[in-house]
Amino acid sequence: MPESLPSHSLQIRSSVHGASGPPDAPGRLELSIASVATPRPGPDDVIVRVEAAPINPSDLGLLFGFADISAAEASGPRDRPIITAPIPASAMRAVAARTDEPMPAGNEGAGIVVASGGSEIAQSLMGRTVGIVGGATYSQFQVAPASRVLPMPEGVTPAEAASWFVNPLTALGMVETMRLEHHGALVHTAAASNLGQMLNRVCLADGIDLVNIVRRRGQEEILRGIGARFICNSGDDDFEARLTDALVTTGATLAFDATGGGRLAGIILTCMERALNRNTAEYNRYGSTTHKQAYLYGRLDRSETILGTDLGMAWGIGGWLLPPFLERLGFEGTARLRERVASEITTTFASRYTAEISLAEALDLETLKAYGRQATSKKYLINPNK
Repeated sequence: MPESLPSHSLQIRSSVHGASGPPDAPGRLELSIASVATPRPGPDDVIVRVEAAPINPSDLGLLFGFADISAAEASGPRDRPIITAPIPASAMRAVAARTDEPMPAGNEGAGIVVASGGSEIAQSLMGRTVGIVGGATYSQFQVAPASRVLPMPEGVTPAEAASWFVNPLTALGMVETMRLEHHGALVHTAAASNLGQMLNRVCLADGIDLVNIVRRRGQEEILRGIGARFICNSGDDDFEARLTDALVTTGATLAFDATGGGRLAGIILTCMERALNRNTAEYNRYGSTTHKQAYLYGRLDRSETILGTDLGMAWGIGGWLLPPFLERLGFEGTARLRERVASEITTTFASRYTAEISLAEALDLETLKAYGRQATSKKYLINPNK
């Protein structure tokens, strides 16, 4: 190992502990900063000094383990805080497989290659800013195969490259899904999020109609500011009528819903059916024969998903997750999307952050509760080496 690398470095760990008693008893979450051996590179590996790793909604599931963060408590020294929070008994079954196993967190990030193995590709990345994935980016150093990191163009900083995987590839994956499944336009909920704004920029650049669903007036203004054409506010009294009008205009028959629970996915499918039937000359008691599809890719609302009864018969609802989609797309297709992300990382796929925080600051109780709320335009960036 190069002399400049420490033998040990720091990493955020998330642990779920079961309470003594029956299997359905409540449990406890513990978040801490652990000292771990700094990884060594294999022949085809690189060691990345992680300087930027975003906190995405998809990170919070592992990080928080279904705990009640509103009841969290802090202890320990300021530079090595420990957070504990209760896990309801009803949630313990979902996390039983990880009980008493400390787990690193962080799905994506970026940093500088500071060591490498002896292969030509690994050596060529020395000193480069690269994007990384792998589930442990809330760490000061991470090892990765040289073939899996994403080299960034000259001048791109780790902070600019940090959110290169989850949101950009999800936005592109939604568009690719639309094309693969022969739809002509899209509907997206939570549309003013970082992901939603990226999807708008992709659709505007590619000439694709996108119907955006938001909840607040301020979110409408965010989207208008980047040129979004079709915006429907679910809080308006005439939401369903406006959504139907937008679906008539765009012909959208594919929706991606970040909400998951509640009535929204069902309302979207119902409005698609109404739009398809609006200009139909012949009555069909089974409804439209055009297939309508809603994919749930998030669970911002953890209640049950409720569907209406006027959907017609040609519809589907299912889950959508990025890694399985990339497997479906294959190596060449995924490489094509990755290349686009790298070339447009400071434009189409640019992210904005509320604050850059250290590992210790990420476990500050008030900061933790703030990013745990998953508010629109409130995205935090961890710099493990801050």
